[in-house]
Amino acid sequence: MKILTCSAQLQRLEEILRKSLPLALPVFGAVLNINRGNPGQFEVLVDKWPEFGAVLARPSGEVASGDTGHCRRGVTRRPGTCKVCSEHAWVPPAPRPCPRTRTPPSPPLTPASPRPAPGVRVGSLSPSHVDLLNDTWPYGGNARSRRFLAEILGRFPQVCLQDGGGQPVAWVLTDHFGTGTHSYTLPEHRRRGHMQVALTVAAQRAHARGFPTFG
Repeated sequence: MKILTCSAQLQRLEEILRKSLPLALPVFGAVLNINRGNPGQFEVLVDKWPEFGAVLARPSGEVASGDTGHCRRGVTRRPGTCKVCSEHAWVPPAPRPCPRTRTPPSPPLTPASPRPAPGVRVGSLSPSHVDLLNDTWPYGGNARSRRFLAEILGRFPQVCLQDGGGQPVAWVLTDHFGTGTHSYTLPEHRRRGHMQVALTVAAQRAHARGFPTFG
């Protein structure tokens, strides 16, 4: 496969993948991040260019036997042979045509948008919160998950709701693929609409950066 390093090719790939949403989501978010500074140090490969049939997004320099921890790879096959996979590359036994899709617009920030409850404000997480994230993540609780969470915390957008003392009550983290990877509300703060606020703010910020959001 061919690694795309030319910025013009990467921009063209972004345009092509956008037209195939949401089926192209396994790699589209990674391409967006690559074209916006590549904070995750990813690379994108195609089987050929420009008439490609498959796209692979992965950590730069990864080999087949490499250990990427919880960081997944994304594969998208182009319309006509459209199947997606977000963990390991595979080829479908019976390709089928892809339906025509469109990207629904994200709702703009309006007075009707959910607002934080009294005493709660929108803030951000800090590196000191990585242990809290690791303890509350379904895949966490070990050293490798902690490293992964520390990486995405330091590199990718996130939203956190904080109480009056500045302590996190709910949060949404995104990853190398521009997707939500860890959304959580502390048990004692649930049923107050905190997650709805956090998800709305995260979607609005993503939309402002050119990332699609889906309901």
